[in-house]
Amino acid sequence: MAGLTIRNLTKHFGGFTALQNVSIEVKPKEFLAVLGPSGCGKTTLLRMIAGFETVSNGEIEIDGKVVSNTQRSVPPNERRIGIVFQNYALWPHMTVAENIGYSLRVNKVGAADLKRRVDEALALVNLTGMEDRAPANLSGGQRQRVALARCLVAEPALVLFDEPLANLDVHLRASMEDEFAAFHRRTGTTIVYITHDQSEAMALADRIAVMDNGHLMQLDTPEAIYHRPANEMVASFISQGMVIPVTILRPEQDGRCQAEVMGQPITLTCSAGEMPRAGAVACFRAEQVRIAGEGESGFDGQIQRVVYQGGAARIEFVPDVAPDQTIHFEQPDPQPFAAGDRARLCFAGGWLIPAPGRT
Repeated sequence: MAGLTIRNLTKHFGGFTALQNVSIEVKPKEFLAVLGPSGCGKTTLLRMIAGFETVSNGEIEIDGKVVSNTQRSVPPNERRIGIVFQNYALWPHMTVAENIGYSLRVNKVGAADLKRRVDEALALVNLTGMEDRAPANLSGGQRQRVALARCLVAEPALVLFDEPLANLDVHLRASMEDEFAAFHRRTGTTIVYITHDQSEAMALADRIAVMDNGHLMQLDTPEAIYHRPANEMVASFISQGMVIPVTILRPEQDGRCQAEVMGQPITLTCSAGEMPRAGAVACFRAEQVRIAGEGESGFDGQIQRVVYQGGAARIEFVPDVAPDQTIHFEQPDPQPFAAGDRARLCFAGGWLIPAPGRT
């Protein structure tokens, strides 16, 4: 399977810059998710990889061959790329098998070879026996699998997914996540998966590229992005991390440093070489917030909101020492809190966000 190399990719639309100096290396057989809020540039990136948009600067290389730069752009049909769209884009007047085999017929593949490849694609997506059905007689999940099979039958070097689960119900999304993961294990296809859904990215990807305002914020494993965000944007965007000012007291030698947050002494994990500095902030996750024990250091405040979520509640808390800051955490049933209650909380850990320019 092919790898993908993106070097210093920039895209301008008139006076608007959609992508700025984006560089990503996707290894053969890797599953990369591109994640970010609306307008971050992820769809523009997909369109440029596919060849639907030209390059303003930089280059794109697939399987060691340059397909886009400022001098040339290989047409989409010559890039050996498959694309799975969120709206399926199936021909309603064709059967499942006809939809899957359409590109092979256009390329005049022989009847026997065409049937063999269509049957193999149907088996890969667990649709054997449904080849004569019309798309209208399939569920949303089945239609998405037809779109995937149509992509695979052309034997692409690289598969692009453009928010493929966005139009499915919640229970179907979970089922299709399992399908995509199983498909990747079976085929080893190199995948670039565009999504705004963090749970999809975390569940499926080997690595995640987080984007914002046309810039690549962080490229790392799901675990690293969650536990060691590179900057404030990634920290706050991923799982609603809480970014809070801290005072660094002293570094230690084992990837930890002693600090103070809201008057509470705390040991934070940190990158190597951290030293006391002005403007330091740390990322805290909801599971790192707990009720302070008797005589334990912490910070007092008021419960602002209790949102019941079935078996547990999301608690929103405003500390007295930082009334512009909201702390959130989960509390299992039975609920001890109601809006307006006083409480004393503490942090049980956190990540010191590296200073700008450091990772």
